[in-house]
Amino acid sequence: MVDRESPELKPLFERMESEGIHMLEIPTPFAVGPVNCYLIEDDPLTIFDPGPNSGEAIEALVVGLRARGHELADLERIVVTHQHIDHQGLVQVVQHASGAEVVCLDVCKPWIESFNEESSATDRWASGMLVQHGVGEEVAVALRAVAKAFRGWGCESPVDRTLTEGDFLEFRDRKLEVFHRPGHSSSDTVFWNAETSTLLAADHLIKHISSNPLLERPASEGEPRPQELVLYIESLKKTREMPATVTLSGHGEPIVDHAALIDERFASTEKRVEKLYKMLEDGGAQTAHELARGTWGNIAVTQAFLTLSEVLGNLDILENAGRVVPTETDGVIKYSVTA
Repeated sequence: MVDRESPELKPLFERMESEGIHMLEIPTPFAVGPVNCYLIEDDPLTIFDPGPNSGEAIEALVVGLRARGHELADLERIVVTHQHIDHQGLVQVVQHASGAEVVCLDVCKPWIESFNEESSATDRWASGMLVQHGVGEEVAVALRAVAKAFRGWGCESPVDRTLTEGDFLEFRDRKLEVFHRPGHSSSDTVFWNAETSTLLAADHLIKHISSNPLLERPASEGEPRPQELVLYIESLKKTREMPATVTLSGHGEPIVDHAALIDERFASTEKRVEKLYKMLEDGGAQTAHELARGTWGNIAVTQAFLTLSEVLGNLDILENAGRVVPTETDGVIKYSVTA
């Protein structure tokens, strides 16, 4: 839990209170810890990202709302910042309890309205990706079973309104400009209040951990997969130029110097890319999974897709720069440095 009374954070939370923004920490079953659900006390009464679909999460949400003098039934709008289950899982429960309008970016809509279908399609695609990049078939099968079990933390719900880049989410006393910032997910959305220089960034930028740009299947069959890390870097470059004085994250503490944090992320990415290149230079052609094991050792089944996402993101950067080349043999891709 965030220490809101610490000398560093207390002024930030006092500022948020003065703006009618309240951070409700909702428990999740994931290593990232609680998700930050933001309540904006304005007209309409709005929450961003209610949390995962669990009894513990709904209880925490109810307690958090009551501490501000509200009930679930009082909510008038639910905004989802992106498609991940720790952020969208309670949408159906909250909508049924309140009748609130459900709002998200247009590309996020299928992930809420057709969550099970989208998840199943992604699981099938991910299994093929794992095998293609050197993960054993048995691990890919096991990971599909794990992913299916995790689906219970998500939900399906009708979406009432979709947003696009440049739209405004309007309240009685404020308006938030909508920006699409893909990378961590294809639907990452940030909301900007120009009057207060406050950025609601969700998982686009988190202080204590880097946001993993997870692999996603192409929008259409036969298209190349999106280069998520490349997209994420471009998104961060845009966010870096915003004059935000406080950035509200999807997990952990508010951020006061987002540009410095983004510079740290860029430096870390460059370091990982160079380390990967050196591994290929010294060790010869390797699959992405072999490179992951060379970096992290034995990898748990539940981490196989996460580590593959990071390695392939770094390899995309090297391949785009002409420094490495992929070669496919018997359905398995290996990477080597260019001659």
